[in-house]
Amino acid sequence: MILILGAFIGFFSVFFGAYTEHSLREIVSEEHFRQLMTGIRYNQINSVMICAIGIANLSKFNLFESRFFKVIGFLFIIGTIMFSFSIYASITFGIPQLVYITPVGGVTIMISWVSLMIFGMLAYKKKFSNF
Repeated sequence: MILILGAFIGFFSVFFGAYTEHSLREIVSEEHFRQLMTGIRYNQINSVMICAIGIANLSKFNLFESRFFKVIGFLFIIGTIMFSFSIYASITFGIPQLVYITPVGGVTIMISWVSLMIFGMLAYKKKFSNF
């Protein structure tokens, strides 16, 4: 499921990037265009990470089958949707209140990265404790 959602989020980043560049650029302010491009950039980076977690989760290594690793994948998904999609919807549909969700998404993405770092440290410790 993580890989499927990551692939969809990645697809959407390309789709919405093209839509922003070719349809919205002329009708939104420079500031809104900059915000949209920031959302798209974060969306693209995080969709690659989500897909990597999804692929690793499907591998035959027990380490990647842990509940913690799956939670990290879903944190990336939730954070990316809250961050990027709140920017997209706010500007596209003219609902400025949606940007209040954006910082929560950013914090969720930061928690995702820290969680991935902790997972990496635990995996590293586990790997070398077997010697």
